[in-house]
Amino acid sequence: MGVQWLAGFRSAVISPYEKLRFDEPRVFHDQTVRQILRLAGGGEQVRVWLSNRYGHTPLTVADARVAVRGGGDRIETATDTALRFGGSRRVTVPAGGEIVSDPVALPVRAGTDLVLSLYLPEDTGPATYSHTSVETAYVAAGDRAGAVGLPGAEQVQAGFYVTGVDVLAERDTPVTVAFGDSWFEGVGTTLGANRRSVDALNRRLRRGWAVNQGIGGNRLLADEIGEHALARFERDVLSCGNARHVLVHFGMNDLGLPGILGLPPVAADELVAGFTELAARAHGAGLAIHAATLGPFAGAVPPNNITPEGIAVRREVNDWIRDSGTFDTVFDVARAVADPARPDHLHAAFDSGDGMHLNDDGARAMAATVDLGALGS
Repeated sequence: MGVQWLAGFRSAVISPYEKLRFDEPRVFHDQTVRQILRLAGGGEQVRVWLSNRYGHTPLTVADARVAVRGGGDRIETATDTALRFGGSRRVTVPAGGEIVSDPVALPVRAGTDLVLSLYLPEDTGPATYSHTSVETAYVAAGDRAGAVGLPGAEQVQAGFYVTGVDVLAERDTPVTVAFGDSWFEGVGTTLGANRRSVDALNRRLRRGWAVNQGIGGNRLLADEIGEHALARFERDVLSCGNARHVLVHFGMNDLGLPGILGLPPVAADELVAGFTELAARAHGAGLAIHAATLGPFAGAVPPNNITPEGIAVRREVNDWIRDSGTFDTVFDVARAVADPARPDHLHAAFDSGDGMHLNDDGARAMAATVDLGALGS
């Protein structure tokens, strides 16, 4: 069959200049940023994608290294490998640009925690980042990229500059892209435990794997937290090597976030049109598309962004998702995690505590609704 580069890890990023954000942008200068990347799939070689997509100044990386994690912020020293870019150890990524490293021989398996360490010697300006990665990044002063551990490092729940790891693997391996919002990215699940719905799905898959392109707060139709789904579909789905399937979970933020800004929720026909266009683009690219129903959120805290109109639209759109035949399959997350006595609310056993996001058990229940046979597994 032969081998080719496949997406073994993905992380969708957002701009530090978002009009609606829940944290402050980070700027780095003469610091090392160490990040833990849980690989969905493995191979004999790896290469790493770095992005300065939303930066306003060039990004200089003086040292970039990968290694297998040894626990906490430590690396297994025997696996420590320097990355090069066009043969050079030092690289500058222009504002708005991205770059992929040269391949390195580092055999990895599905479930490997790959450690990426970046030494950033110059002022970076506000960083392109993943804001709800449910994983810890370690930030230390000076050039510590090759250090075994980073005692005393600042711990940050976010990801910076990395958008992917490719692995060299069998070309017939089916790759699925989980494309959506916080219910894929994993908000509400245990930090650093890899219990997101996509992680749970990967533990079920017998063949191939799924990479996670969820963005907490992301919308189907409007830019607010990250570019909206239709705007980022080509970059975050079609660019994933050998992608054959896309799972989509969108719409909750289109109904909830406008209330924070004093605006009405999106109308049902607008969401239907957006989902229809998303399905057409997937099918046009030769991908099967599998849609989730919109989860229950009537008990969300704070409640001021939830309206009766939004709850009614959710019901209408879910009926359309189930019955329209637009998608190759539907995974009915809404029914799986709802409180039977109050179906517009999350079941208490699956609620992370905010009435809107899934805990570890809820994420596992979400993953269990996906038809493995439909993904070729």
